[in-house]
Amino acid sequence: MAQLDGSDIVYVARVAVPKLITLRVEIGTRFPAVQTSQGKVLLAALDGDDLAAALTEPSRSGLPRYIGRSAEQLHDELAEVRARGWALADEELAPGVRSVAVPVRDGTGAVRAAANVTVHAAETGRETLLEEHLPLLLRTAGEISGEWAAWQRRPHSTVQRATSVSVAT
Repeated sequence: MAQLDGSDIVYVARVAVPKLITLRVEIGTRFPAVQTSQGKVLLAALDGDDLAAALTEPSRSGLPRYIGRSAEQLHDELAEVRARGWALADEELAPGVRSVAVPVRDGTGAVRAAANVTVHAAETGRETLLEEHLPLLLRTAGEISGEWAAWQRRPHSTVQRATSVSVAT
């Protein structure tokens, strides 16, 4: 699971599987949003001004800028992602890496994160990813979104921290 930070996604949760993927991902790992399925989901959820601001901010991932599509093509792809509710990244981040992502929403319906499944392109075709993995991912993201909404509905209280106490000497 990742959240958007400027023009990057940042991993906030991860479940690793014992498969060889060419990317090393840990909590806190950054990738350019436009090159990832999660980033596309998160960018597609932004309004026009926020999207423009995110896309003009330089990536802090350390990866070279992706030049695989024009700004117009990216906007068209994000409109499609917004309409269908999921995004695909097919070897855009790295050779051999294919992923599909879906939004995770809070109780108001706002997209707060994105969850994805990443596979090795040589082992899992697009059809398998979309027909077998995507439905499970949609269901899981729906369950997480439901838990997020339930947590938001719970009463929360603020605990006041004690101010520093000065000791008389």
